[in-house]
Amino acid sequence: MTTGVAEMFSAMRVRNFRLYTAGQSITNTGTWMQSIAQDWLVLELTGSPAAVGVTMALQFLPMLLLGMYGGALADRFPKRSLLIATQAANGVFTTLLAVLTISGRVQLWEVYALTLAGGCIFVVDSPARQVFVNELVPAEYVRNAIGLNAAVFQTTRLVGPGIAGLLISTVGSGWAFAANAVCFLLPIMVLLRIRGSELIAAPRVPREPGQLRDTLRYVAARPHLAWTIGLVGVVGTFGLNFPIVLTGMARDSFHGGASLYGLFNIMLAVGSVSGALTAGTRTRVRLRQLTAGAAAFGVAQVAAALAPDEVSFLVLLAVMGAVNLAFQAMANSFVQIGCDPAYRARVMGLYMLVFVGGTPIGAPIIGALTSAFGARAGMVVCGAVPAVAAVAVGVLLASRSRQLALAA
Repeated sequence: MTTGVAEMFSAMRVRNFRLYTAGQSITNTGTWMQSIAQDWLVLELTGSPAAVGVTMALQFLPMLLLGMYGGALADRFPKRSLLIATQAANGVFTTLLAVLTISGRVQLWEVYALTLAGGCIFVVDSPARQVFVNELVPAEYVRNAIGLNAAVFQTTRLVGPGIAGLLISTVGSGWAFAANAVCFLLPIMVLLRIRGSELIAAPRVPREPGQLRDTLRYVAARPHLAWTIGLVGVVGTFGLNFPIVLTGMARDSFHGGASLYGLFNIMLAVGSVSGALTAGTRTRVRLRQLTAGAAAFGVAQVAAALAPDEVSFLVLLAVMGAVNLAFQAMANSFVQIGCDPAYRARVMGLYMLVFVGGTPIGAPIIGALTSAFGARAGMVVCGAVPAVAAVAVGVLLASRSRQLALAA
């Protein structure tokens, strides 16, 4: 194994992280299966991309309203225990959706209700999952572990959509939900096998009045964190509405079905894996690199929206995936490493709030635009907004640098 490849997978030297990664590979495969099947089920029930946007909004609405509280809980309680509880709860809700769908009795409002319930679990699960990596590996492996975590998530995107597309086209969406319910069992077993004596425990933060306001003040006093979280929020709100625009592109622009939608997600994953692995090898990240990554992602998405044929669209999806995941992995590690451990879970709660909590705002807008003007128009907006925001941040950073140089 060459030195470069060894460094790319350096965090795998830690047993607890290897175990955790194995469990995540299973649960993430199930998550992608669920995502594809749920998007297609809603499209079948309604025939409307806007309804898919509503589903996305309901999934992430709890994060918008309660995201920082989820981070505060992750600061107060053992992360492993929280993750075991969230995996079990997700398994219960997914089983219920599977039973309703397989029996043929599922209704749109039930999909919406279970999506909202899953979103409430996500409020706690996401910040706990983000910062648990810091307890699994020593500090020198954290950036690599975050990149590998993202790479695993995207690698399963190569498998999950394909399995979901096969199940949907042969036995129906309900069996994809049933398979996902089974996928929650192994991660729970893996979490139980992780050696508590080898965890690098983060300081437990007792409950005190004003903790959320204190977190906002902490971030506001550190511009490198504030700018990064703000840029991540714009990308998450407008740039990552893939279920809406890609279902529309598959059905209306390229006249395909669930299998083509699954292929689109696979091509995104192909690029995403390379982007996440590349980001994981970086020893240092600068804010200018993050703005460049966000701008490149936006431009790539606009180009994909204007692609004249299916082949060029697939290639541009891979490019989108690469620059998007490189941006996400670098931003995530930049924020986690750049803040005090006592604030880390709360800051990551804020990070996830703006990253996915903006979806209830962006998804209905993109869904309405896609329904009114077509998937290509919706996808252009998804790319243009992050690109413009990144350029604006870049100009402000350049102006600030010039001012500091003149003052010196």
